[in-house]
Amino acid sequence: MDGNSSDNFDVNLVPDNPYLLLTPGPLSTSKGVRAVMFRDWCTWDDDYNSIVQEIRKELVEIATNRGEYTCVLMQGSGTFSVESAIGTMMPKEGGKLLVLVNGAYGARIVEIAKYLNIPCIVHNSGELDPPDLERLEDTLKNDTNITHVAVVHCETTTGILNPIEDIGRIVKGYEKKFFVDAMSSFGGIPFDVGTLSIDFLVSSANKCIQGVPGFGFIIAKVEEFQKCAGNARSLSLDAYAQWEEMERNRGKWRFTSPTHTVRAFKQALKELRDEGGVNARYNRYKENHKILVEGMESLGFKTVIKKEWQSPIITSFYSPNAEKYDFKKFYALLKSKGFVIYPGKLTAIDAFRIGNIGHIFPEDIKRLLKAIEESIFW
Repeated sequence: MDGNSSDNFDVNLVPDNPYLLLTPGPLSTSKGVRAVMFRDWCTWDDDYNSIVQEIRKELVEIATNRGEYTCVLMQGSGTFSVESAIGTMMPKEGGKLLVLVNGAYGARIVEIAKYLNIPCIVHNSGELDPPDLERLEDTLKNDTNITHVAVVHCETTTGILNPIEDIGRIVKGYEKKFFVDAMSSFGGIPFDVGTLSIDFLVSSANKCIQGVPGFGFIIAKVEEFQKCAGNARSLSLDAYAQWEEMERNRGKWRFTSPTHTVRAFKQALKELRDEGGVNARYNRYKENHKILVEGMESLGFKTVIKKEWQSPIITSFYSPNAEKYDFKKFYALLKSKGFVIYPGKLTAIDAFRIGNIGHIFPEDIKRLLKAIEESIFW
């Protein structure tokens, strides 16, 4: 079985997509990933639950070579898993969360904390800059009530890549728990959660591992997870109870699981291995990004984020300063040529975004650039 076939299903029967998704997720998937969803699975069946266990084991192996971590899967979008992790890891009494914000997804962590009545401090460095590390250290030094620090690794509001190694070193220097939202980086950017002393990490099936939407996952230190019993503010989002169920019943979910998404994710993991692992995928994403930026700059577009902070995941470009430019028209023209891009999410800058991840290759980016050149109407 290769990346274009699975379960002996003829992938030639899988229809082509009408366009490529140049987004941070959901993203374009392989025919092999889509093919396995043509079969139904029973959530009580040992064959299915063994797939869940294999996925959990492999995710930990991708995260670290240390044996002190575990993994739990959680139904829903990535935000469900972020809320599940925040609501489960934070104690009901005596916990205080510091959130480093430089985009919409860091702000969403703050919003989750407010909904859950979790005491929260916000360090907002703006949308174009990484967190202020001196301010972080000063705050941890002076506020001993802070117990946890949270940050988004790749903030897809802009594509900025936050320095989790430096942040983690400071956080651990003050013996705080470290939470990383690695939604758009895990599986596509190499790092080791153990080396970085990350206590809780969250990502999703439909990002760099190139599965389809339907569940997220939490990778956590076993020692820290075991302290979380009874913390959850939600029945269905109780990550500890979900983990305990999967541990006790060998992959069984507490409530109905997204079976087709799970099976597709197992195929996506196989295709990640076949590609050469995270390092190889990272190199492909970097090449996609390099070709994209060079091509866009040659067409007169400018990137929003400084190159030293830019991730290879998604890239923000300033909108053309032209009276005739209209994003919706530009979007529709590109879609008609087989490419879907993302609108901007910045609050004070008119921009749009183009993703480099998913089942996308350098030749696809070159075709995109040709389509963009043909779609310039201003």
